Amino acid sequence: MSDKTLKLSARQTADFELLGNGGFAPLTGFMGSEDWRSSVENMTLADGREVWPIPVTLATDLEASEGDLIHLLADNDKALGRIRVSEIFERDVKHEAEHVYRTTDEAHPGVAATVAEGPRCIAGTIEADAMPDHEEAFMRRYFTPEQSRQEFADRGWKRIVAFQTRNPIHRAHEYLTKAALEVCDGLFLHPLIGETKSGDIPADVRMKCYEVLMENYYPNDRVVLGVNPAAMRYAGPREAIFHAVVRRNYGATHFIVGRDHAGVGSYYGTYDAQAIFDEVDIDALGIRPLMFEHTFWCYKCEGLGSHKTCPHTPEDRLFLSGTKVREMLEAGEAPPHEFSRQEVAEILIDAYRDDAQG
Repeated sequence: MSDKTLKLSARQTADFELLGNGGFAPLTGFMGSEDWRSSVENMTLADGREVWPIPVTLATDLEASEGDLIHLLADNDKALGRIRVSEIFERDVKHEAEHVYRTTDEAHPGVAATVAEGPRCIAGTIEADAMPDHEEAFMRRYFTPEQSRQEFADRGWKRIVAFQTRNPIHRAHEYLTKAALEVCDGLFLHPLIGETKSGDIPADVRMKCYEVLMENYYPNDRVVLGVNPAAMRYAGPREAIFHAVVRRNYGATHFIVGRDHAGVGSYYGTYDAQAIFDEVDIDALGIRPLMFEHTFWCYKCEGLGSHKTCPHTPEDRLFLSGTKVREMLEAGEAPPHEFSRQEVAEILIDAYRDDAQG
């Protein structure tokens, strides 16, 4: 046996953090072949009881043998801890892509990342000495799962609904989070701050948007804003369940699932991420989804609604594509107030301006 050192990718670094802080419980290390196969094919761990829809593996070409101790470095070279190798195996990358992402198209960012990592994986329980570094803006909002659970208990909350985004929050998001809060004791805003694809709004900008809304439009005694250090997989339906599992571990009892959750391009149907919850044992999952239809502003209703609540025609509703919103922001033009709060639009306009100035 020998000691070796492995530098993790950004996604592997994020996975290490959630393995180490309890966000990926009951996992305590990177998966072996049996858990990998069961996760891919059955959306459970090998025991058949724990719902687990996306494998968490450590793919590497580092030469190692079972029993080796490998010291792990973050993607910025910070020493994190170690893994004792319990197994080395080859995963079928195409098989994983077909099941997890429902496509083998390498234009899909999740598929591309999986293919780039390669098939060879090492498995084993991790020992964490330190967590990856984050910017101060994130650390001010950082909770471990143990800490968030304690925060909810201190507030006397029993029904906690969690909300996930990788995008800036706009009026439709605000509407559905407040609708969910009407039937829960508290709201856990938990935006993802890990690695995302090129073109997504940076996490620090998204956090500013949340914070300005917290200051002006949410009741502070009913809302907690945290950060989820996970990396995006863009696995659509599977990732909706994956996100729910993580929020369960952070102490949420309910999880908001809207249109095209964790989707990218046109790989998934609008409500596939809701339908997939019918395929899992909700009691075993340990958290209940709250499903929401696509929400929009209706000029005749003079407010936000959905196909469930609004009887009017598409011509009466405000629809802005993501491309159109980006074009407006890049031109320094705020989207209409029916789409975005002015304070949020100003943050985004400034971010686009700074990015253009390089």
